[in-house]
Amino acid sequence: MSNSASGMAVCDECKLKFQELKAKRSFRFIVFKINEKVQQVVVDRVGEKTESYDDFTACLPADECRYAVFDFDFVTDENCQKSKIFFISWAPDTSRVRSKMLYASSKDRFKRELDGIQVELQATDPSEMSMDIVKGRAL
Repeated sequence: MSNSASGMAVCDECKLKFQELKAKRSFRFIVFKINEKVQQVVVDRVGEKTESYDDFTACLPADECRYAVFDFDFVTDENCQKSKIFFISWAPDTSRVRSKMLYASSKDRFKRELDGIQVELQATDPSEMSMDIVKGRAL
């Protein structure tokens, strides 16, 4: 377990699941949350390869912050199949101020634990992480 500057630890399962997503393409996405009781970032939900981007966005709570990684497959203009790993920081306007501050202060350290992230998105509502935005950032 490693400590972040904010005092937030990162559970080993977070890093192991991310390595599986990155190396083996075992999952489509992973959602992480901060467990404030134990001051630790933990895995909240893992999405199977068959799940879609809509499944992913549907599992983000409307009033709570989360971190997430999403393995986005796409085809380039040259007709090449590619994939990029997105890190998404989800902080809806309706979430608690303390929660938003905690997620913001722990984000960079947590992100560094996940080696291999290619694109970062920050979103406060679903429109800021629409499929069009994701595709635009991937290309």
